[in-house]
Amino acid sequence: MFQKYKPTWMIEAIYDITPDQLKAHGIEAVLTDLDNTLIAWNNPDGTPELLRWIETMKEANIPVIVVSNNKASRIDRAVKHLGLEYVSRAMKPFQKGFKEVERRYNLPKEKLLMVGDQLMTDIKGANNAGIKNVLVKPIVETDAWNTKFNRAMEKRIKKYLIKNHSDMNWRKSLND
Repeated sequence: MFQKYKPTWMIEAIYDITPDQLKAHGIEAVLTDLDNTLIAWNNPDGTPELLRWIETMKEANIPVIVVSNNKASRIDRAVKHLGLEYVSRAMKPFQKGFKEVERRYNLPKEKLLMVGDQLMTDIKGANNAGIKNVLVKPIVETDAWNTKFNRAMEKRIKKYLIKNHSDMNWRKSLND
């Protein structure tokens, strides 16, 4: 019933994903949501942990590309100092932003991994596009006003998925 919302993996934080795990699964690029996945929605500066993770990905030649429903000016302000590229107005859960990444970077969907904190947009969008995905716990407990409705719906869907899929549990690695 809610299969389009089922993540490939559930990892506690994006920072738990390593280049070795990605390579073991044939992943060549990480697509990530911005707010509450990569950075706290209300703190665009990021954390030292985020900076270390991005540097580790760069050293491994694994691009990290932000795929966000936000407008370009919001994303640019948040990721410019991180040196990350992005797709704005991705229209998740639709395929638009994911298809743009495939075209722009000439990467097939099988080589991509989407990481996000919302079933309703990030996970459903990646599933619609045929891209492996990871649900992470939101960085902070609060959300922007426009996300609160999705969180209410998400609770019901997540409860159903956990009840009906034994593999729906939080892990520390793609290999757990």
